[in-house]
Amino acid sequence: MDDTDRTLLSLLEEDCTTPVHDLAVMLECTDDEIISRKKNLEKEGLIRKYAAVVNWEAVECGIVYAIIELKVAPEREWGYDRIAERIARFPNVRSLRLRTGTHDLELLVTGKDMQDIARFVSEQIAPMDRIRETATHLIMKTYKENGVLYVEREETKRLTYSF
Repeated sequence: MDDTDRTLLSLLEEDCTTPVHDLAVMLECTDDEIISRKKNLEKEGLIRKYAAVVNWEAVECGIVYAIIELKVAPEREWGYDRIAERIARFPNVRSLRLRTGTHDLELLVTGKDMQDIARFVSEQIAPMDRIRETATHLIMKTYKENGVLYVEREETKRLTYSF
């Protein structure tokens, strides 16, 4: 991994649809070198997936997002890994992180409605061995996701004022 690879990763993270030729110009490489570097980064697992940032609130398809915080009793020799691997298998779990603070794991989950989220927590997550406590927070509005602003500020028209 060199500086060119790191810069390529940053550019792809910002916009993975950037054409190969444009990336080559920006990085002062050939198109073939960019293609080769991308394949190597994918093979090494440094590029995990190419994805779009979708404003689902604007689509109005009835998806609800929630953050679920978990206090977990870690396992000897495994720590949090086995319980995290088990939770990560649920298809409605969008992200899962081990973190510091009052809770150990943080999940971003989706559901059809609030009741769907509540059922998931009460029937799937809370009964698991090693889960000591859950805290669920519904996401009411997204302002920024993965570096992309969702809210555009409207230009306000100032009224003419004279003396």
